[in-house]
Amino acid sequence: MNIREMRIRLGDTQSKFAERYHIPFRTIQNWETGVRKPPEYMLNLLERRIQSDLVNKKTVNLPKYDSRKYDLPKRSNFVGAISWLRAVQECIGEPFVFALDEALMCQGNFGGRSDEFIIWGYGSDAVSRFNGIVLLGNQVSSYNVAEKNGLRYTDFNRTVADALANESILDMQGITEALSRYYYKNGDSFTGIFVVPEYQDRFAELADAAVDYYAN
Repeated sequence: MNIREMRIRLGDTQSKFAERYHIPFRTIQNWETGVRKPPEYMLNLLERRIQSDLVNKKTVNLPKYDSRKYDLPKRSNFVGAISWLRAVQECIGEPFVFALDEALMCQGNFGGRSDEFIIWGYGSDAVSRFNGIVLLGNQVSSYNVAEKNGLRYTDFNRTVADALANESILDMQGITEALSRYYYKNGDSFTGIFVVPEYQDRFAELADAAVDYYAN
């Protein structure tokens, strides 16, 4: 796989790809146009790194309540989403990156639901000892992780990518609201959102729904 193919798989522009991997923009241009060739070791390192960044374990079934597992704090017992997520993080007691709806809550793009049970994220298999946890993977690239209020969560681009990958079992209400907010806050534009080629058609449909969300 050459540099251009790697970049396209991520859905990045040349400048975004250069920024992501701390490679000079001109170097990326030269590699893609054939002016220069990247060292073989660099290609191998980048390919492994990109595979890691693209890893996204799709979940087939949502978890049901299991009396043998531990319970996490209930959303209905907390006034705000952030205070609830902090309590959840404290209960988990190990590194965990919130994803999907929970990431949107951390970002301030979605308020959540009072009867929230499912908690999406990235962490070790050990966190599955708690009811409601859905692991999308054991790790996610640090380039796709933000931190605020003592919580770690996927950035907006990764959250959108995860939503598209797991749409078959995800209530898309949260991501639709978040995309709508993004559109209107960004001057009626989705500029800055990067979607891998395989999901671009579906994203276009979702974007249309998001534009209509507040308009109607």
